[in-house]
Amino acid sequence: DIVIGMSAHTNSSMVSRYFDGISYAPTADFGLLSTAVHLAKEQGLTAHVGPLFTSDSFYDDDPETFKKLGEHGTLAVEMEGAALYTIAARERAKALVIATVSDHLLTHESLSSEERQTGFMSMAKLALDTAVAAV
Repeated sequence: DIVIGMSAHTNSSMVSRYFDGISYAPTADFGLLSTAVHLAKEQGLTAHVGPLFTSDSFYDDDPETFKKLGEHGTLAVEMEGAALYTIAARERAKALVIATVSDHLLTHESLSSEERQTGFMSMAKLALDTAVAAV
């Protein structure tokens, strides 16, 4: 499946170092987000929209953390979204994370290499189409 990141929480100090004492909530550009959702529907793709968890070490973290995040609607773990959204906000730029799910960190299910390639190509096409539509 494809995940479109509406927001990204993080355990990285990258975001917190900019906002002393504030729990800043990095978010996607709404125009890009709505365009990607629309295009995913047009293309017949299964796309889930919601928060991501940006982690510096998502393969090493405590599974209980992932369980808690999932209970609060977090859809996927990745490594760049929170920084991307924070920097884009500071620079008044647009940003959106579109990802493919390849492994389930709690059940340990994973895609075959063929499924990964197909999913990646669908996600890449969606991302490119979204970027073109935003111009």
